[in-house]
Amino acid sequence: MPHDIINFIKKLTFRKVFNIFLAKSSFIVSRIIRKPVVWGLPYAYSIEPTGACNLKCPECPTGLGQVKRVAGVINPQLYTSVVDQIRDTASYLMLYLQGEPFINPNLFKMIEIADQANIYTCISTNGHYLDETNAERVVASGLDRIIISLDGTTSETYVKYRRGGSFQVVLSGIRNLVAVKRSLKSKTPHIILQFIVFKNNQHQLKDFKQLACELGVDAISVKTAQLYHFEQGNERMTDLNRFSRYRKEHGQFILKKKLRNRCRRLWSVGVITSDGIMAPCCYDKNADYRMGDINHEPLVAIWKGSSLMQFRQSILKNRKSVDICRNCNE
Repeated sequence: MPHDIINFIKKLTFRKVFNIFLAKSSFIVSRIIRKPVVWGLPYAYSIEPTGACNLKCPECPTGLGQVKRVAGVINPQLYTSVVDQIRDTASYLMLYLQGEPFINPNLFKMIEIADQANIYTCISTNGHYLDETNAERVVASGLDRIIISLDGTTSETYVKYRRGGSFQVVLSGIRNLVAVKRSLKSKTPHIILQFIVFKNNQHQLKDFKQLACELGVDAISVKTAQLYHFEQGNERMTDLNRFSRYRKEHGQFILKKKLRNRCRRLWSVGVITSDGIMAPCCYDKNADYRMGDINHEPLVAIWKGSSLMQFRQSILKNRKSVDICRNCNE
């Protein structure tokens, strides 16, 4: 069994496992009776360290400057309060949403606080802040998993999407992290190299796998791209059907997956922005659907409160009526 899975299992407790059971079973019951029933709390969370980013990726609302929220960093006291509220029931914590996590100067302390609470932690980064010092701090922090985006195997291809980025800086950062991890004989973090497939880089898939092997990362992740304004086609849309979320029907592109009136995330994942707003899911980039404010309300009250219950009901009734769901691959 891979060490990453063993590491995750070791952090589980009876109460956490029971909470997973409650969340999953209440989702199943809700699907059957077509009314929201919520017995558990989220077993996974996405907490945003910051909404700011150093890149200008063209399919990212942050990169395009379309996120209307203030791109600040999360208040350290607020974060500690949230971890205290979730420590007994949360099994998995994603320290990312919009923005680049390493821009938050308190990121390593955030990881340590979650690690001390025995919660499995994961970060997704564009890889531009992994100098030797930060690489050492990442390994020392107790981070369990890190996802590093590398959407190309040459500088020319890489910068077509990761605008403002440097292919060589990311490569150097990956090498730093792998070297520190090996020198300290640490089994964490589990390093995943991620490749989002676009038309401009689809020819480099084989090269990407070879590069990942040469860099010595633990695993790779090849992802489909979420594209905006996809109906009439998009210049970045891959023509490799296996790696596309969309298909053409009657002259227009639509999601390949049927949009069913259900969504497990609303029963399993809590999403909290850097300013303390709970959003229904990670597709609500602007937190337009404000379910509550963690600054003023206990998390459990928001999770089982009327706003989220009504939102769940709208999903069970007619998911297509909710705009953030219409481009969702869930």
